[in-house]
Amino acid sequence: MANVTLSIDESLLQAARVRAIKEGTSVNEICRRAIEVYARRQDDRLARYRELLARVDAAPAMKGKRLGKESREELYEALLAERSPRR
Repeated sequence: MANVTLSIDESLLQAARVRAIKEGTSVNEICRRAIEVYARRQDDRLARYRELLARVDAAPAMKGKRLGKESREELYEALLAERSPRR
């Protein structure tokens, strides 16, 4: 594993240490998890983008026709549904 050096306000670090102890973890573990989530999110966005491009490429060609308003709205709604949290 690699080591990372951070500059952080002393009072903020102390508050993080206190909270980490109360939660039975460490500031190191909290930072590692946060970076992991951050890095994974980028991959998820890239995967969703590539999937969208594949869907567009797989769609039937519309020679000389513009995408209709209804189709555009349906695509927009589908994208919003993918982004909204599941309940």
